[in-house]
Amino acid sequence: MKKWVPVSAALFCAIAVIISSASGQRKGREKAEESARPAPVPVRLNDTLSNGMSDIPELTGMDSSIEKFLKRWEIRGASLAIMRNDSLVYAKGYGWADVEDSVRMEPGNILRMASVSKLITATGIMKLKEQGLLSLRDTVFGPCGILNDTTFTKAIRDRRIFGITIEQLLRHQGGFSTGHGDPMFSSQDIIRQFHLDSAPDSHTLVQCELSRWLGFAPGTSQQYSNFGFLLLSLVIEKLSGQTYEDYIQENILKPAGCYDMHIARNYYEEKYPNEVKYYMQAGSEPCEEYNLSGRMVEKCYGGSNITGLSGAGAWVGSPAELCRFVAGINGRPEVPDIISAESVAEMTEYFDPQTFSLGWNDTKPDGEWTRTGTLSGTSALVKCYPDGECWIMITNTGTYRGPYFSKYVSTLFRKCRETYSSCLPDYNLFGSYVRTSNSPESMP
Repeated sequence: MKKWVPVSAALFCAIAVIISSASGQRKGREKAEESARPAPVPVRLNDTLSNGMSDIPELTGMDSSIEKFLKRWEIRGASLAIMRNDSLVYAKGYGWADVEDSVRMEPGNILRMASVSKLITATGIMKLKEQGLLSLRDTVFGPCGILNDTTFTKAIRDRRIFGITIEQLLRHQGGFSTGHGDPMFSSQDIIRQFHLDSAPDSHTLVQCELSRWLGFAPGTSQQYSNFGFLLLSLVIEKLSGQTYEDYIQENILKPAGCYDMHIARNYYEEKYPNEVKYYMQAGSEPCEEYNLSGRMVEKCYGGSNITGLSGAGAWVGSPAELCRFVAGINGRPEVPDIISAESVAEMTEYFDPQTFSLGWNDTKPDGEWTRTGTLSGTSALVKCYPDGECWIMITNTGTYRGPYFSKYVSTLFRKCRETYSSCLPDYNLFGSYVRTSNSPESMP
């Protein structure tokens, strides 16, 4: 007969420790293997879209109207995206992304969006406000200001500059004028006037501009100021401890589902793989390069420091991804916003026809919002309508009308909406959609 040997409590503890250790090691290995796996790469919306997805028989008349419009204005190519109730229902390219290389415009091409970039920058400022890092009433310069660098403070001659607030910059009420030319597009003059050895970087440009007198007392009037939004870009960098581009991509664009927006580069040879080629209007003459190299260049490729515009006008992206961004800041329920309802309300608050909204050019009481953008070689228009539609078009060609060209695009939108809004499909090219009789055969 077998005898059972009693096992001591100590032995039980030892066995338990061995089992626990083995289990812990296994879990540690699993955790290490999991962390070693590369993070999943989000699918970029631009990689899922093609012109064929918006080839809809009921909308061939609209396509024809747009093509005639582009031909009339001698525009090489344009991209249009339409969103309804936060669903992307139409995305199409027209004409050429690159004439010389015979590349057709597709909805996945990215283009310089010029001052539409200001809407992105303003959203970044509102995010910092929500994070408790600033107030719109905070002053920008001086010992108590956000940009309190001594090099800036020492450069200031007009003491009214010490009173400029974040909100005044957002509303173009900071007092900066273009009496000496727009500093963001006058690198050549600034190099000569301030005896610089090269084109000014952002820090140097701010020092130079702060040594000038304001055009009016901050808050008493308004004048559209690209320089003011460069300052807001530097505010974002100072408070976040990141580059402007990194902060915006991580805290604004990626949370909104935009993975293919970038800060523009200056020259054709530096363009992004899916970026278009830009064209000047007929009759445009070469100009001296922005850095006074002695070269004569096309104005859209080296005439200005596009990269240096930063949050004032340097972003590139597609109209489709811009729709996705707008869906994240418009207060509609279909897509969660990336900023609070209070921030959306502040950005779109209407005061009077003369007062700029925060980031938007204009927000009407009925819910129509507008954001425009113009650079040499490109024009952009974002129109949000009270019925839930958002139309965005960006071109890769300049026109002699410059910033006023957006009024003609706005008229085109109005006419197309009157005739074709009822023909727009019900599916969602963002990725989640309901198939209807109007849906194309294959969807992303």
